[in-house]
Amino acid sequence: MRVFLDTNIFLYAAGRAHPERDACARLLQRVADGSLDATINTEVVQEILYVLTRRGKRKEGLALAHLVAALFTDMLPVTGDDMREALHLLEEHPGLSVRDAVHAATMLHNSLSTVASVDPDFDHIPGIRRLAPASV
Repeated sequence: MRVFLDTNIFLYAAGRAHPERDACARLLQRVADGSLDATINTEVVQEILYVLTRRGKRKEGLALAHLVAALFTDMLPVTGDDMREALHLLEEHPGLSVRDAVHAATMLHNSLSTVASVDPDFDHIPGIRRLAPASV
């Protein structure tokens, strides 16, 4: 089973003390050691850069983005079809964030059904099953 990793996995693992930090770090260690088959899309890297730069942590954002890009050399592109599907998901799920819609659309177009995330918004999207980081 291949798992899509939401951006929050990386942000919690690299961030300051938080109840999700250790579980996210363990999950990423499993990816690094090859015991977990996982992927991301290009939007995850963009989101890491955006969030950390917005928080005044551009240098940290660049460092984390470089690490993520090195770990996921085969990250999925976000295509025009993904964006059209994201629009559909946003219309169907008014509370869904734009970035989560893009991630979900990429997953659906690449036959991925499992996402590791602390974000419960994925719980409402048919065809996608969310796993909390500690349960992966």
